[in-house]
Amino acid sequence: MKRCINNIAGDVLVAAGFVAYLGPFTGHYRVALCKEWLSQFSENNIPHTKEPNLISTLGDPVEIRSWQIAGLPNDTLSVENGVITQFSQRWTHYIDPQGQANKWIKNLEKVNSLEVAKLSDRDFLCSLEKAITFGKPFLLENVGEELDPALEPVLLKQTYKQQGNTVLKLGDTVIPYHEDFKLYITTNLPNPHYSPEVSTKLTLINFTLSPSGLEDQLLGQVVAEERPDLEEARNQLILSNAEMHQELKEIEDQILYRLSTSEGNPVDDLELIKVLEASKLKAGEIQAKVKVAEQTEQDINTTRLQYAPVAVRTQILYFCVSDLSNVDPMYQYSLEWFLNIFLMGISNSKRADTVKERITNINNYVTFSLYSNVCRSLFEKHKLMFAFLLSVRILMNEGQIDMEEWRYLLSGGAVKEMRENPAPDWLSERAWGDILALSNLKNFSDDFTANLEAFRAIFDSPEPHRQPLPQKWDTGLDAFQKLLVLRCLRGDKITNAMQDFVALNLDQTFIEPQTTDLSVVFKESSATTPLVFVLSPGTDPAADLYKFAEEMEFSKKLSAISLGQGQGPRAEAMMHSAMEQGKWVFFQNCHLAPSWMPSLERLIEGINPNQVQQDFRLWLTSLPSNHFPVSILQNSSKVTIEPPRGVKANLLKSYSSFSDDFLTSCSKITEFKSLLLSLCFFHGNMLERRKFGPLGFNIPYEFTDGDLRICISQLEMFLNEYTDIPYKVLKYTAGEINYGGRVTDDWDRRCIMNILEDFYKPEVLIPEFAYSESGIYKQISTASDLNGYLQYIRSLPLNDSPELFGLHENANITFAQKETFALLGAIMQLQPKMLTLGGRSREELVEETSRDILAKLPALMDLQEVIRKYPLLYEESMNTVLVQEVIR
Repeated sequence: MKRCINNIAGDVLVAAGFVAYLGPFTGHYRVALCKEWLSQFSENNIPHTKEPNLISTLGDPVEIRSWQIAGLPNDTLSVENGVITQFSQRWTHYIDPQGQANKWIKNLEKVNSLEVAKLSDRDFLCSLEKAITFGKPFLLENVGEELDPALEPVLLKQTYKQQGNTVLKLGDTVIPYHEDFKLYITTNLPNPHYSPEVSTKLTLINFTLSPSGLEDQLLGQVVAEERPDLEEARNQLILSNAEMHQELKEIEDQILYRLSTSEGNPVDDLELIKVLEASKLKAGEIQAKVKVAEQTEQDINTTRLQYAPVAVRTQILYFCVSDLSNVDPMYQYSLEWFLNIFLMGISNSKRADTVKERITNINNYVTFSLYSNVCRSLFEKHKLMFAFLLSVRILMNEGQIDMEEWRYLLSGGAVKEMRENPAPDWLSERAWGDILALSNLKNFSDDFTANLEAFRAIFDSPEPHRQPLPQKWDTGLDAFQKLLVLRCLRGDKITNAMQDFVALNLDQTFIEPQTTDLSVVFKESSATTPLVFVLSPGTDPAADLYKFAEEMEFSKKLSAISLGQGQGPRAEAMMHSAMEQGKWVFFQNCHLAPSWMPSLERLIEGINPNQVQQDFRLWLTSLPSNHFPVSILQNSSKVTIEPPRGVKANLLKSYSSFSDDFLTSCSKITEFKSLLLSLCFFHGNMLERRKFGPLGFNIPYEFTDGDLRICISQLEMFLNEYTDIPYKVLKYTAGEINYGGRVTDDWDRRCIMNILEDFYKPEVLIPEFAYSESGIYKQISTASDLNGYLQYIRSLPLNDSPELFGLHENANITFAQKETFALLGAIMQLQPKMLTLGGRSREELVEETSRDILAKLPALMDLQEVIRKYPLLYEESMNTVLVQEVIR
């Protein structure tokens, strides 16, 4: 106790500085500043405890526990933010991109009739006036970088006395000011820039989630799920410790009271002596209990830390997902959505006998579950990028990837000393430059020229990513480092190597095509959760939705509207009606109504889960757009609509939508099954040829599932109606009308008709007929049911061979190189903006370069000397021009 009193000056000074200054900063920066302050304390001999912190000095464990029950995350940063809120003299403004502060304040102040408003609300000042008058807490949420000037007197607490009452002028009105009024402000901007004026009127508090903060939260959640007994014991400890400290305080107060009221010699005061004896015994008991409690807490924490690997892995996954918005504005995911997947993963993953096995099961299940959920809302070109990023970030956390090598993979390196190309006949100058830059890295110092023949064999190989490297290059490098060598020699095969890398480090399932089933997405939705189709050009999910509505017996309860100018009021009325009657609403093309999107956001936020009919669903479609409200994206189920990548994925998508009844619905079952497979192969061929550029089609046409559906309907109809198979009619309707109707180039039309000849001909009815020379793509027995066809499709190679399209193997090279560098470019967008290059930041490099340039510049010209030598005369206009140039 005496030590605490002696150190109170330093501890309280740190706490006061923390509350006044450290709110806007991240956890790491707060710790660094505190250390700096403490070093100043030591220099100036200010007494303080060994490691004072805000929570131990000002925090009340029981109150902190009540905050956590109200939804305050249990990590250190969040608890510090709670204490800053409690002791700040100014109103608090939370930087809250994940919405954690918003949720906490709403729960905490719910019992006090919290008023919630936005600056965009028409009556927000009326709500504020009511809160000030009646002394209610008021939450102003989702503010931008500027606040309404009308808030000025409230922010500055400009109250004054009028006829004995405290009043405040809000706008033109003088209103009574209730002392119980509280103001909270939140913004969901991730990195807002506030002017000094705003910063001095409010206490800015940074609630942005940090990796360590999320780890703490996740650890608490996984332990609560896996070992609820531990969490219960921990909570009981907090409460019992608080009770014991309260008892000690009451004893001390009683002793002080007796001493202050005792008259005469204290030794003669029997009552006082009895109190002191009882207090001594009680204090001894409590101290013994405190020691036991401290030991118990240590034991609990030791057991809790066994589950730390789950928290670490899940934290890595979250930040991989949250970074995706840098690649596409539609890739937005809320923390609540993420935590829901995490908790489902814990409950659904396989049980185990040991904690270690259980942790492995949870990590594997949660990783794949998250990947599957996110993949539904990613475009095809970003799926491999996401899987690769997951595996790399996991390895980075384990220290298995060197950051210099990672930067080289993404953007190459600089050549320090140019040497002569040893094999110009097959090694391009660019590739040789990349190899020289690679040799600067510490793990690649082996001589490349000594193994030229072996590298030439890799360069010429059709599968260079699976060829062993020569000698030490193979044994001394891991799978990631081998990607760097491949980048130099055969950049077109990097994506294939990435697939192998993901399969090696995560699992084969992470690179298999992910099919989207509307029923799965629907199960995860609710009346308050919109379902968003993110479109790619030329796609339309309307037919799939109408078919699904029919399956769910909702086809007569589905209203649709295509948004555009002036459609807002109609859409709003439609939505209100559907919410009351429990129907579905389908708003198409949201990107065409950017001005109405804030209204849609308010409508969705205003859905009352207790009043809305639970059958109500809101379906939205939009092309990627910066105007689409982030809050809708974060709290919705998203599905991207685009053709799958690869013939295998296309076939899988087509056959997943069929049923056994459909396969046997035609009168000529054998012929229908054979020609249906042919037609689906042809559709995949049409879509995949576009990636080859002019080698595929002169113009890249947007063929859709609708083209395939109409061809299938016609195939079934013609087989039923004609005795013999009318190949000529089938080819004409498919090639000239359904697919050919989109074609504007005569040569492309001729190309389509020639390709169709290979798929619509009598020979395809022969069992085991092959569509390619290798025989990989072929007919299978028509006795197979739908499951048999799906098994065959899943056995096809992941990456298509150009032979299926009638193209040479080299046709892939240009396309694959573009794809590789587009993928690496997308990953580059996800990297932190502050890079350290060779131990120096980007800013330091820029400053150093600027100094070098300035050193090379000649001295400034003497303007006065130039004017004296070449005076400014009317007849000498060249002198004027010269002076102007010198000034520049």
